[in-house]
Amino acid sequence: MNKEFSAWTKWQKRNSLNDIKFPGVYAIALSEKDISEKFFSWCSEIIYIGMTNAKGGLKSRLGQFENTIIGKDGHGGAVRVRFKYPYYNKLVPNLYVSVCPHKCNVQSNNPIDLRIMGDVAKFEYECFAIFVENFGKLPEFNDKKLSPKK
Repeated sequence: MNKEFSAWTKWQKRNSLNDIKFPGVYAIALSEKDISEKFFSWCSEIIYIGMTNAKGGLKSRLGQFENTIIGKDGHGGAVRVRFKYPYYNKLVPNLYVSVCPHKCNVQSNNPIDLRIMGDVAKFEYECFAIFVENFGKLPEFNDKKLSPKK
């Protein structure tokens, strides 16, 4: 499964990732050591796992995350991140992202595309399960009980 995710990329360079116009799953890590360009791995630095099946794909969803950590609203997980890390300029230098795009047409009712979109949602839950198997808990900002929005 690790080969399906991109290498870790600095948050500021997220728009350079391949195939982010498609839906998919993404993992966000917070690390003081530079993990950019390292192969994806299940690591304790992962703070959030998310997915999108929206028309704008991963690029749009990561843009919503960005807007929210800047101070706007629009992404629930990012609101929790912003609550703990309110200073964008201190947070972003240590933020990394890895994506697993699923190529399909999200506006299609073609059975192949519909199945791929279902696979995206299922894959997000597979990622949660793998993370819990490895670390005994969900990523910090996926755990709504332990990471408040306010």
